[in-house]
Amino acid sequence: MQFRPCIDIHNGKVKQIVGASLKDMGDSATENFVASRPASYYASLYKEKALSGGHVILLNSKDSEYYKATKEAAFDALGAYSGGMQVGGGIDDSNAAEFLDAGASHVIVTSFVFKDGRLNEDNLRRIQREIGKERLVIDLSCRRKGDDYYVVTDRWQKFTDMTVTSELLSQFSNECAEILIHAVDVEGHAAGIDERIVSMMSEVDTLPVTYAGGVRSLEDVSKIKALGKNRVNFTVGSALKLFGGSLDIDDIVQELV
Repeated sequence: MQFRPCIDIHNGKVKQIVGASLKDMGDSATENFVASRPASYYASLYKEKALSGGHVILLNSKDSEYYKATKEAAFDALGAYSGGMQVGGGIDDSNAAEFLDAGASHVIVTSFVFKDGRLNEDNLRRIQREIGKERLVIDLSCRRKGDDYYVVTDRWQKFTDMTVTSELLSQFSNECAEILIHAVDVEGHAAGIDERIVSMMSEVDTLPVTYAGGVRSLEDVSKIKALGKNRVNFTVGSALKLFGGSLDIDDIVQELV
């Protein structure tokens, strides 16, 4: 079990947002925090504290007027901590190598392998051939609809027909180096974790899995440790002091000792 730090970039700036509020139209989102420091500052801090495996997430679409600035900020972060962070957001087989060359340890994909609401196995094979399974992270970010959780794509705006189940996690555990899940309904609220998702992720023991969404306290970290059987990694965003919250990174790390 590890703490995986994050750097979310929107409109060229490091931000913490409410995940479900993100909209491509107008490049808008409900913001919890907007940093005055560059993305490279946070990457350098994570490097100094030897916190590896975190995520740099580009939150603008490729056709956004802000995409260039967001990509440049991401490259600055990856360069500041070369080999120490993963990157996601608009990654496909045509640009994955570029991000790896810029310093990413892995690339994270969702939308490229879930096209038009369903799994596109051809695309999955294409990116596997391009970079290898060992550098691929599949993000099964999901939102709740009824009693089930559905994989969502395109910056968490579009529902697919894929429900997140133990069987789905098992299926994808053979296709990549790591599975990441953003619990989008609680992402950015710092109002508590989605315990059902963490419990589901705990059943995967063949590769690393990382949970993101809603962590607000050390008690939540302890819950992830217990529900996740000490094998589910996690991220903390809005609740960090770095991003205007109350949790200190060193206290989180100490909680895991």
